[in-house]
Amino acid sequence: MSDPTVPSAGGNHCAPAPVAQPERVDPKVLELLVCPLTKTRLRYDETAQELISRAAGLAYPIRNGVPIMTPDSARELGESDIRA
Repeated sequence: MSDPTVPSAGGNHCAPAPVAQPERVDPKVLELLVCPLTKTRLRYDETAQELISRAAGLAYPIRNGVPIMTPDSARELGESDIRA
């Protein structure tokens, strides 16, 4: 019987690389967060991994599941972003 922790002598088999999934942000956290500049509600864009403040015209990034809520880290929204 072979030990499952020891690689087999059959060669190096590469497993397929895992597909990156967007980090999920706790919905309870999203309910509590507001824009630090305008104190208005934020919209969660799961695809872009951003919290959108239409009032401030900013998108705050989410990195490794953690919202980065500093204006210096935010990107300015374009007209099409604000209307979406």
